[in-house]
Formats: sequence, structure tokens, C-alpha cells
Amino acid sequence: MKKQLVRLSGVIFIVFGLLLAVAHAQESGPVVMVIDADGAISPVMVSYIQRSIGQAEARHAEALVIRLNTPGGQLDFTKQIIQAIIASDVPVIVYVWPSGGFAASAGTFITLAGDAAAMAPNTSIGAASPVAMPVGLFGGGTTQLDPTEQAKVENILKADIKGLANRRGDKAIQWAQQTISEAKAATAEEALQLGVIDFIARDMNDLLNQLNGFTVNANGKEITLATRGAQVVPIEPTWLERVLGFISDPNIALLLISVGGLAITFEFFHPTGYLSGVTGAILLLIGFYGIGQLPVNYAGLLLILLAFGLFIAELFTHTFGALTAAGVVSFIIGAMILFNTAEFAYQLPLPSIIGIPLSLAAIFGFGIRKIWQTFKRQPTTGQEGIIGAVGAVRVALEPEGMVFVWGERWRAVSDDNQPIPIGTQVKVTALDGMRLKVKRLESAG
Repeated sequence: MKKQLVRLSGVIFIVFGLLLAVAHAQESGPVVMVIDADGAISPVMVSYIQRSIGQAEARHAEALVIRLNTPGGQLDFTKQIIQAIIASDVPVIVYVWPSGGFAASAGTFITLAGDAAAMAPNTSIGAASPVAMPVGLFGGGTTQLDPTEQAKVENILKADIKGLANRRGDKAIQWAQQTISEAKAATAEEALQLGVIDFIARDMNDLLNQLNGFTVNANGKEITLATRGAQVVPIEPTWLERVLGFISDPNIALLLISVGGLAITFEFFHPTGYLSGVTGAILLLIGFYGIGQLPVNYAGLLLILLAFGLFIAELFTHTFGALTAAGVVSFIIGAMILFNTAEFAYQLPLPSIIGIPLSLAAIFGFGIRKIWQTFKRQPTTGQEGIIGAVGAVRVALEPEGMVFVWGERWRAVSDDNQPIPIGTQVKVTALDGMRLKVKRLESAG
């Protein structure tokens, strides 16, 4: 009996040991971490990428894949991302994804900074030249930089992008510099032929299979990647990064400013105990925060604010829609040039550019219509409306005191100079400034 127990214990020990070995083998297998950098380059994206690189290093990941889809952004934020990638001890793979996505403008720099680069089919990369900024009240022209200043900007960017493309050969260097001087762009197939990227990958599995055995130089160390069958671990944004990223979306930021301005305007014409005004102020501040995360053409922002001024002026001047139409035009032009800056050429979708001001104009038009109807309607409020109203005496009229009419306390005087006691029902006969003249109701007598 004892021998059988010993044998059984031995079998259990061996099985337990094998299970531990399998679990350890799974834990020690290659791990590839992946993040999605989607949208304009902003402080939120910088923080997300820096945090993800730190997590990948702490876990000793085989690689960190950045799935990139961006129209570009500010150069100082881009440089922070590039510095983090270059200093990473874990190989960083930049993957332009999904199909239909792009790495435009500053996104080209980030792609070239990766220890390896890949693109999904039907994606594009390039067009990294500085964009001329609109000038004039309606952005009718473009700034003409001093030739020396223009050359300085281009030469600095060319030097930066050449340093990133240096390991990729002469064709890649020439093309990268042309993205600065000629706004060149390339499809995934063209980028692969030029040596700008290393792979075209349909999805993550395809990418990991192609990366397997590929040698990269990460922070000065030659590393041969072992990624086939690796465990893919996504690094999700924190809740704060999600919220800030949502606010920093150009469409959302513009919508918040529009709704905030409308709420504040509504407070002026229909007081709600400051609820509408406070809500509008909060939305405006959040919208301006989101705008502040992006390179903004302030002429465009001023035109949008001017549109609200014209909408409000319409309520006071009654120009039969002329100022409202001017406000719509001002808003559309402002939205079109809002993100057209030297660092960031981003075009808001046409439905947002046209839909938001037309919706605002419709709301203001509805308000104007109601005001016009009020002028034509027989008065039921104010001096004419309160005459004939019935109330009760709160402070005895001797002959002057206080009455309660229309839910408010009013100074009042007896119209026949006779005293009227507290609680007596009275009827308003006239309004003298802010003082009512009342008489005792016959039924109360």
C-alpha cells in the first residue's frame, strides 16, 4: 500500500513538473507588443508611444509594433516620438496600417525612424514638405517666406530625414528628401521598390512571419528577430489617453467649440440659471484644449468666432438673414483653413465644414422666427400682461405695501388710497414704473 502511494505521489509530482515547464515555456516564448497610433500627432500620442516603449522594455518583448495611420502633426511632437524610438532597447517596427491608411507629412519621419518599416497594401507615405500658410482675412493667398528662411527650413528637414533614411540606400534618401522639396508621395509598392520600407504585410500574422529572422539595429545593438508564432500583446491606451485623444480629434474639437458657443448664446436670450452658460463655457474650454493640441491657423479660428458674432448680431439687427448668411460663409472658410498650417495640412471632412454652420444657422433662424412672432402677437406679458392679474396682499397696503402676483413680490399701492389688510385678494389696475396699483376684489369685500 505504501509503495503504491509513493508511486502515485511520484506520478503527480512529474505531471505537475511538466505543467510548470509548459507554462514557463509559454511565458518565456517571444512576445510582440502592438499599439495603434491613429490620428494627428499630438502630446497624447507622444505620451502613449513613450509609455508603450517603456512597457515593452520592462517585459523584454521581442519587438514593439506601432500601427501608424496619421495625417501628420507638429514637428516638435514628432521629434519626441523619433527620439523615443531611437533610444528604445526593444526593436520598434512601424507598420502603416490599415489598408487605405497613410503616413503623411510628419508620419513619414516616424516611419523612417523605425528599426524596421512595413506598409499594408493600398496605403501611402510621403508629402512631408512645409505647407504655405493662408494670409488675408479670408485666406485668399499664401505666405511667401523669405528665400533664405525657406531654404533654412527645407535644409533642416532634409538633413533630419536624410539621417533617418541613411541606412536604406541612395534611392530612399533621394526620395525622402524629395518629400520635403517636392511633396513627393509613394504607394506601398513604390516605397518597397525604393527601399523606404522593408515589407508589405497584409496583417499582423503576415508581418510577424516576414520579420522572423530579420536583423535590426536597436539602440546600437544588432538583433535578429524571432517573431514567428510570437504572442501578440496589445497595449491599450489609458482612459485618460482615450478621453484626451477623443477631444484632440479635429472634428470633435470643432464641434465642441460650435456647441459651446451656441449654448452661451442661448443663455443670453433664454436665461436658465446659468446652466446653459456654464455648460457652454465648459464645452468651449474643452474644445479649445483639443484645438491647442494641434497646429492651428489662428485666422481660421478667428473666422469661426466671427461667425458666431454675426449669428448673434442677426438677433439684434434683423437683417432678414444677411448676417446669418455671412456667418455661414465665415464659418466655412474658417473651418477650411483651420488646420492648414506650415506643419500640418489637414482638411476637415466636407460634411462637418458645411453641416455644422448650416445647423447653427437653422437654430438661429428658428430663434429669429420666434422673436418675430413675439412682436406680432398680442402682448400677454409686461405692462399690458400684468394689468388685470390677480394676487394677494403680503404686506398690508396702508396705502402702500407688498403684493404677490405672478409668483413674485411687488411693491403696490391701493388705487383708492384705502388700506387693504394682509391676505386680501387684489386685482392689478395699473403699473407705475416698478410699482403696481391694485384694488380690492369685490368678492373679497
